[in-house]
Parts: sequence; C-alpha cells; structure tokens
Amino acid sequence: MTRILSIDQGTTSSRALVVDERGVILGLGQQSFRQQFPRPGWVEHDPEEIWSSTQTAIAEALKQAGTAPRELAAVGIANQRETVIAWERASGIAVHNAIVWQDRRTTEHCEALRDAGQEETVRQLTGLTLDPYFSGTKLTWLLREDAGLRRRATAGELAAGTVDSWLLWKLTGGRAHLTDFTNASRTLLFDIRRTRWDEGLCDLFEVPRGLLAEPQPSGASFGHTAEEVLGAEVPIFAVAGDQAAALFGQACFERGQAKNTYGTGCFLLAHAGAEATLSRNRLLTSCAATTSGGPAAYALEGSVFVAGSLVQWLRDELGIIQRSDEIEALAASVPDNGGVTIVPAFTGLGAPYWDPRARGAILGLTRGTTRAHIARAALEAIALSSAELIEAMAADLGAPLGELRVDGGAAANDLLMQMQADFSGIVVQRPANTETTAMGAAYLAGMGAGVWRSGDEVSALARPERRFVPATNASEREVRMRDWRVQVERVLQVPGTR
Repeated sequence: MTRILSIDQGTTSSRALVVDERGVILGLGQQSFRQQFPRPGWVEHDPEEIWSSTQTAIAEALKQAGTAPRELAAVGIANQRETVIAWERASGIAVHNAIVWQDRRTTEHCEALRDAGQEETVRQLTGLTLDPYFSGTKLTWLLREDAGLRRRATAGELAAGTVDSWLLWKLTGGRAHLTDFTNASRTLLFDIRRTRWDEGLCDLFEVPRGLLAEPQPSGASFGHTAEEVLGAEVPIFAVAGDQAAALFGQACFERGQAKNTYGTGCFLLAHAGAEATLSRNRLLTSCAATTSGGPAAYALEGSVFVAGSLVQWLRDELGIIQRSDEIEALAASVPDNGGVTIVPAFTGLGAPYWDPRARGAILGLTRGTTRAHIARAALEAIALSSAELIEAMAADLGAPLGELRVDGGAAANDLLMQMQADFSGIVVQRPANTETTAMGAAYLAGMGAGVWRSGDEVSALARPERRFVPATNASEREVRMRDWRVQVERVLQVPGTR
C-alpha cells in the first residue's frame, strides 16, 4: 500500500494526514497552538510552536496509520499563506514572532504607498491590492523596526519566507530555502506572469532579494526530509498555499470551476485559466497550483477575513454557545434573524471593499433579540459575504459559476450551506471528504511520486457527498444582497472602498 504524508499548517492548528493511493485517510493528527495579540490589530504566532505543533500532528498521523517514516512515498505541504517568518541561517532560530496574515499593523504603510501612486504598479505585476493582509509590508515593518535585523538581512545572515519556507527549512534540516508560486504570489513581491521575484518591488518594499526563498511550481521537488528530523529521507513533492491546495483538492482544473473554503476566514477561488487576467471587481489574481512541467495556471480569489472565527467569538467571548457545532441548531430554532445583521469586520474588510480600518458591528438589536437571532445572523453574515464574492467572480469570468464546491470545517453546517445556495443562486456541492486542503497537497505530492498520473484520476477521488439547491428566487436574493450592502456601508471607514 502506498502512503503519502500531507501537512496542513493552518492559522489556529497544524494538521497532518496519511493518505493511501485510494485517497483514503489512514491517520490524522492535529495540534492547536497559541494565538498572540500583542496590540489591537496585531496577530502573531510563535514560529517554534508552529513547528512543534506540526511535529506533534505528524507523529499522531503516522501512529494512527501504523506507518513508519521510511514507508512514505512522498510528503506534501499546504500552509497558511501570507504569514511571514524570519530566521537565522546558521542556527535556524526565528528572530521574531510570525506576523500573521490577519495582522493590520502595516495599514498606514499601505496607505502611504497608495497615496504615492504605487497601487496600480503593484496590481499590474502581482495581481494584488495594497493591503496589510499580504506579506510584503510585513517584511518591511520587520526590517524597519530593528536596524540590526536589516544589517543582518543585507549581509545574508537571515532567511525569510511564508510558513511553507519555514517548514521546508525545518523538515530538510536547513538544506532547502524554497517556496512555491502560489505562496510567492501572495507577497506583493512576485511577478505572477514571469513567475519570479521582481527587483523593483523588492526595492519598493525595502526587502533584500537574498532574504527570500527560491520559487518553483507547486508540484516540483522540494528536497527530502532529513533523517534526523523525520526518521527517514522522504521526497517532498508538493508545496502550495492552503487555498490553492484546496482548489486542487476540489479538482477545479478548468476555467470557471470554483471552491469556497470555510475556515477561520472564507476564501473563494475560481480557476481562471492560463492567462493572468486582472480583476475588474476588486478581486485578486494569484498563481494556481500546478504539477511540475505543467502549464501555468491562475486563480481569481476573494477573501472574507472573518468566518469560522466569528463563530469562535460567539463561543469564547460572548458565551452564546458552548461548542462551535451548537450554532446550527440554535440558528435553526428561529425562522429568521429578527432584524439583526452582523458585519464581522474584526480585522477590517477584504474583497471587494479592502478597508483595513472597518470594524465589526451588530446592527438591528431590539429588546426582543435573542441569542438565536444573533447565531442566525452570524451564519448569514458568512454566507452573504461569500455571495458578494460569487457575484464579483461571475462578472470577472463573464459567466455565472455553474456550481460552488465547498470545504473547511464550517462546510459541515447544513444550514449555512443552504443559506449559501439561497443567497448565491447556485448549487453548492459538498464533497464526501472535506479535508480538501490537505488532500490537495496529498494529490500534488502523489502525482509527483507517480501514484496518480492525471487530473482525471484526482477528479475521480474528489467525490461529492451532498448538493444544496437554491430555494429562493432572483428577486428575493436581490433584496437580501441590497440590504446586506446597506449594512456594510455603515462600518466602512476608508473613502472609495466601494
């Protein structure tokens, strides 16, 4: 039996799967780690906790699968994307906490670059907008904050990268400083058409080119695990940012095929074909995951920064629920939201608004509002935010999406999935295996190892489990979307964001 190890390093936990050639999960490990909020709007992780939690998850997955490291055919990695880590080349010790994709500390820097007329230059090269979400200004902040780090970076003593590069460095015992195109294309430093770091962008963001990992296709060879780290030298045949991995795991290989991942945030991606076409509706264009030697591919993306974390907030801060999975029954206990709308702009708003200064609000409260109304409004906020992105994506692609493939923890919520179908007016399809991020990395690694030889074989493994069909008409959807936009407008802070 062939076994593949897939690592899915996420925002709140690290996961690992052992998968066989049938796409069956033989073992699963998961380990949470701390979220750090040193100042309002700042979000950090301890890089060593990211690594140790990954090691723990790997060990548990191998144990459950009854698999020794030497029995593995390949390793694949999926990771939280825009989060940045810098470390010493000599020791492999991180020099600062990881600055997480949710972090807003570089808002003023982004605004200064925008005021200087740099946004269109950045967008044309990278497919991205100037927002603190992305990695470039995080690195700028790190090197501006500590002159000693800048000197060391310029001298070549430091390495930096997104979380994939950190894990590769650790897994290979410091032998590989690499990244893939999907992660590189989320940094503001990467020319997505020429698939290489852009010297002009590196100068603009004051990032020494030698600090960065070498980019290559997602399905390339990324070296071997070090025997002293994993217990065997196993080829690493895949690296992809989590959302690109999920797009691959959902077998979205053709233009217009789309998936939405419901995790900490919501991330809607549609395959956009072989041309890097820029959005006309404030979406993003990034590299899609491809096998080594295959043609270039791109994806349109819209990001909702708060989704599952809204449910966590209701659980941990408001105490409305005791467990996250209680929200479906509570929300279903009332026929509607009682006039309540939640705009969950806890860390600003992503696409299509791109307002880092927006803040969350619960609107429409009355004396008759119950916790059930708030729970239902929370699920509606997740679905409505994604419905806006679906509209924008259809406009960019020039045709409605045929269906939406869904994954992530909250995709198990039937009420939320029905809301998504109703608000979007398209069929929502949930796969039998919702571990599509990790499975995408596994499929890519398996193709590199020759376990699967074509996208058709992967498509056969990504089986649907349930379809949610819209139960509303176009006029009802139009009213809901109009009301939603009115409420969102009330929290916007940056002029021209809509």
